[in-house]
Amino acid sequence: MLVDTQPATHQHMPASPEVREQWVNSKLIGVLMDNALPSLISTALALPIVLFLMVGEVPMLPLTLWGVLLLGLLAFRYRMIATYHLRYDTTEGAVRTEFIRRYGWSWAAAGAAWGASIGLTFLQASPLTQFVCGLVVLGHGLLSLTAFSAYLPAFRSYINALVASVLLGLTGPMLLGMVPMAGLKYVAALVLLLLIFWWLLRLAGERLHQVHRASFELQFSNQELIDSLTEQTRASLRAVATKNRFLASAAHDLRQPVHALSLYADWLATEPEMAREIAPRMLQSTRAINELFDSLFDLTRIDAGNYKVRLQLVDVRQLFADMALQFEPVAASKSLKFRTHARPFTIWADPVILRRILGNLVSNALRHTQRGGVLLGFRERSDVLVFEVWDTGAGIAREHQQAIFQEFFRVSRHQGTEDSLGLGLTIVSKLTTMMGYQLALNSEANRGSVFRLMLPACTQRGAEIAEGAGAAGNVP
Repeated sequence: MLVDTQPATHQHMPASPEVREQWVNSKLIGVLMDNALPSLISTALALPIVLFLMVGEVPMLPLTLWGVLLLGLLAFRYRMIATYHLRYDTTEGAVRTEFIRRYGWSWAAAGAAWGASIGLTFLQASPLTQFVCGLVVLGHGLLSLTAFSAYLPAFRSYINALVASVLLGLTGPMLLGMVPMAGLKYVAALVLLLLIFWWLLRLAGERLHQVHRASFELQFSNQELIDSLTEQTRASLRAVATKNRFLASAAHDLRQPVHALSLYADWLATEPEMAREIAPRMLQSTRAINELFDSLFDLTRIDAGNYKVRLQLVDVRQLFADMALQFEPVAASKSLKFRTHARPFTIWADPVILRRILGNLVSNALRHTQRGGVLLGFRERSDVLVFEVWDTGAGIAREHQQAIFQEFFRVSRHQGTEDSLGLGLTIVSKLTTMMGYQLALNSEANRGSVFRLMLPACTQRGAEIAEGAGAAGNVP
């Protein structure tokens, strides 16, 4: 199991531009659909008036077809709006985008249908009827500014279809020769005014759209800021709680050897003849204090970023030999075997940090092993170098395998934890993360554990460069 040696900080990650754009678009679609029903009601109210004026002035067949088409579009768009509010009003993102993609053609169809009223009445109905139809079309164009400009694709498709349909109704009779020469200049003037109206309508719609978009982008940014501040507040509270627990545990662990040291000093003052027996105990308490201070200083330096890294070539077998000299007496004092296994190999690392990591792992293994032994090994794989520390000790239950890397954590009623400070594996986790290594743990309660320190291939480029430079230097 790959161990997450550093606890999560829960930092707020800003949303990607794609997520932001999708959220803003879904909100704009929501505004569009909220305004769709009022525009539909205005259409339903205007249709009977226009039909009433056209009857008797426009041929019945095209008028009937046009009326049926508009009624069908009204029914379809009403059903579309109902479907949206039933299924999509509470959703966001890609679901709304897919909805508008499916029904987007209805805006263009509605615009083209209303624009067709000009073609039905132009040069056929009375001037008053033509004027009223022109006002209705003009009103639908202006209404689209407030109803559809929130979502630009729907707005553009509506007014483009509306103006194109009107333009066709005005120029069609002229192309068919139905407009007398004296009336051509009026048709040309109407076409020019229509194009100016279309341009101004697009310009106003795009500006209104920008207002809608800017509002929702600001809302999204504010929500991101609120989320970020919330996460930072929670992180600060967690940090304070962790620091309080850290200081309380440190004070507790420091108080024990200091108290023991004071008792031994009082004992020595009252019974000087017991110096030979008391001196080793005082020395043991002093070592415990020094060990705690060293560990605390290491943690402080790592957290403050003041831990100096000095990379160089490290002989693995020589490193293991040095560690054997350090830990074989400790193992022998507990009747344990300490063995190392590695073939000749040179790596690129900081020898002090590597020795600190492996030393803490070996020390931890020896502390929790009562019989059998500990093995320190090294293996080379294609993409990673692996240091392994095997033991036949008490093992670690699965529920504790992440917590053991926290400061001052010790498994209750666990053999070997009585004299443990609970900082060794914390230092290992921080140094491992700092160096870009990985730490894996396999363990089973009462059957032993194996820690694997993995050095990715990318950390060994310095060794390749150094070896290449050495080889080049040997060329005569």
